[in-house]
Amino acid sequence: MKYLQIKKENRVAVVSINHEPANALSSNVLKDISAMLDHILEDNKIRAVILHGEGRFFSAGADIKEFVEFAKSGGVFSQLAESGQQLFERIEKFPVPIIAAIHGAALGGGLELAMSCHLRLVAEDAKLGLPELQLGIIPGFGGTQRLPKYIGTGRALEMMLTSEPISGQEAVKLGLASHAYPQEKLLEEAKALAQKFAAKSPGSVKAVISLLHSHKTLTYQEGMDLEAKLFGELFKSGDAREGISAFIEKRKPNFKGN
Repeated sequence: MKYLQIKKENRVAVVSINHEPANALSSNVLKDISAMLDHILEDNKIRAVILHGEGRFFSAGADIKEFVEFAKSGGVFSQLAESGQQLFERIEKFPVPIIAAIHGAALGGGLELAMSCHLRLVAEDAKLGLPELQLGIIPGFGGTQRLPKYIGTGRALEMMLTSEPISGQEAVKLGLASHAYPQEKLLEEAKALAQKFAAKSPGSVKAVISLLHSHKTLTYQEGMDLEAKLFGELFKSGDAREGISAFIEKRKPNFKGN
């Protein structure tokens, strides 16, 4: 992976986007993100992922210069959007929790990437926005669908139609991010949160992620039925036996993912 760096620390993978100068999401960066997901799935020791950007930005958005090259070569932009949407949908449904640690700026495709992650932690002075309308285009990687689910239709419409970003602190107030920290503490806090996730049973974590996103395709009752089914299945697992035993014995559980 040319544009991503992965460091593994005690069951947590810290993944850095490294595409100077602004970590633009070129087609090659997106391919690296897909390859990273494959790599994480192959390593059953990794139980949480932190995604952040090297340098000044999380990601300033799509690679606009690449857009120009696609136009010259007759590239089909609808296919580009569908490809990005599929990748970000995969992130949203990924069985290992992914935390976006956002500093500097997450704009356009950068924010769409962050919104597909399971949680977002932000630097207090970070800038988050979807400024695509300034270019005469629209968000194409799921931004028009995810942003209103986090902050409501009216506020999402305002952000997109004005192209004006919000601060990290405002993102927390609106529900787009979970917590805001001084930039120098952001990665440290992300690692602390990831360790809490990593301590849980992988089967339980996978089930919760699946259930929280089931509303997209299931009715309320179908979601309830799936919850009951997974609840019963997890009780058969070794991790459930370990968790219950640890509770009775007043010790920390040692979940092994079985």
